Amino acid sequence: MQFLGISGMQYNGDTLEGNRILVAEDSNVFSSMISQKLKEQFNITVELCRNFEDLQQAYELNSQPIQLAISNINLPGAENGEALNYLVDLSVPTIVFTSTFQEKTREGLMAKDIVDYIIKDNIFAIDMLAESVCRFLTNQRHHVLIVDDSPTARALLSTRLKRYNFRVSTAENGVTAIEILKKNPDIGLVITDYNMPDIDGFELTRRIRHVRGSHQLRVIGVSSSSDRLLSARFLKAGGNDFMMRPFIDEEFYCRVNQNLDTLVQIKNAQERMKLRA
Repeated sequence: MQFLGISGMQYNGDTLEGNRILVAEDSNVFSSMISQKLKEQFNITVELCRNFEDLQQAYELNSQPIQLAISNINLPGAENGEALNYLVDLSVPTIVFTSTFQEKTREGLMAKDIVDYIIKDNIFAIDMLAESVCRFLTNQRHHVLIVDDSPTARALLSTRLKRYNFRVSTAENGVTAIEILKKNPDIGLVITDYNMPDIDGFELTRRIRHVRGSHQLRVIGVSSSSDRLLSARFLKAGGNDFMMRPFIDEEFYCRVNQNLDTLVQIKNAQERMKLRA
C-alpha cells in the first residue's frame, strides 16, 4: 500500500497498527471521520474520548504508552483548554484539531510544543490530519544530524526535531560532523550552520558532497546573518535548501519534510527501476 498525501508525502506500507492513538473530540461527525480515515489508511484503531473525564480515564486506567493524541482545544468538562494542558503536562505528543484559530491561538499552541495543528476549515482537513499522524509515527525512521558550534542553537534545533519524533545526532563543528557521518550511514539530512570556526558550512557541504550525493543525503544550511547571498552560496556548494534564523516552526518542519520526502521518492524510484531490470 502506498499513501500519497495532498502535499506529496509518500507512505509505503509498513503497518502502523499497534500504535496507541487517543482522539479527544466531542463531535460525533469528526471523531467518526478521523477513526474511519486512520483505520482505512493505516489500520490504526483509535480510542475515542468524548469529554475530559474520558481522557483522564484513558490515561490513568491504561498503562500502555500513548504514542500520539489528537485533541480539540476544548472538551466538555474542559472548556478552557484544560484537556490540551493535561496532555502537554503528561508529555503526550499532541496534534491539535480545532475550528477555533487566530494568530493569538497559534502563538499559544506553539508555546506548548505541540506536534502540529490542523484547522477544520476545508474538505481536506481530515486528509491533512491523517498525513500529520503518519509523519509523526514514521519520522523515527529518519536520522538527522545538526551541526552548530553554539550549544544553545544545537539544543533548540534538537528539541524541535525530537518533538516531531526524528532521531537526532549533534556535532559542535565540521570535523566532528564528518566523523559522525562516517559512523552513521543512515543519516539522511544534515542541518548545518554557516559560521563555524574550523570548517564553515560551505566547506562542510562540499566535503559531504565528495562522498554522498543529493540522492543519498540532503543538506539544509542555516544562518543568522543578514547576507542574502548566503543562500545562493550554500546551493552552489551542494546544499539543497537554506533558512534564515529565527525560524517559523511550521516553515522549518515543512522544509525538513520536503527534503526527506525527496529522498524517499528517489529511493522508491530506484527500487522500481531494479524491479524492472
